[in-house]
Amino acid sequence: MTDPTDAAPPPPPARRAGGPARLLRDVLVVVLVALLVSWGVRTWLVRSFYIPSASMENTLMIDDRVVVNQLAPGLMDLHRGDVVVFEDPGGWLDTGPGGDLIKRVVGLPGDTVACCDAEGRLLVDGEPLDEPYVLVPPGDPASLQAFDVTVPEGALWVMGDNREDSADSRSHQSGPYEGFVPERLVIGRAVAVVWPVDRWARL
Repeated sequence: MTDPTDAAPPPPPARRAGGPARLLRDVLVVVLVALLVSWGVRTWLVRSFYIPSASMENTLMIDDRVVVNQLAPGLMDLHRGDVVVFEDPGGWLDTGPGGDLIKRVVGLPGDTVACCDAEGRLLVDGEPLDEPYVLVPPGDPASLQAFDVTVPEGALWVMGDNREDSADSRSHQSGPYEGFVPERLVIGRAVAVVWPVDRWARL
């Protein structure tokens, strides 16, 4: 029989190797991973934009900040009524090349959009469009500018909610793309107002 007193002594407890150098390395790894995740989210998933003009009042006010889902269009479809951020198709902004805009989708590919019926409502494929978000003076139609367009494939017809203070598709029919916005220029769909705090709202 083996004498218990002859058993080998237990190994000493493990000690953390590396000391401050290892701690610094771990912190750097965590920071790097956080930066990569943040970059990936901003590049592929969501971004925030601030509102510089009154063209989307009263849905969006000047200096509001919105969060934009960049999976639409692409992995997610756009729908009539969505609020989208898109790159300037050319000549919409006076700031030179580049720049982004935010408007509401009124016409999807294949839609015929016209203004207006006897009650001042927009027509999409001959049917009146319900637009509770539109800001117009009492008695005015949904657009003071008459138009009748058919949206081509791969494009959108967009308008601001503040119809009498929005230079949108109506104002650029003689410019590039005849006022239509190519879907490839859409950055994403605005999903919520996140700033200021008292205006938090889902779009």
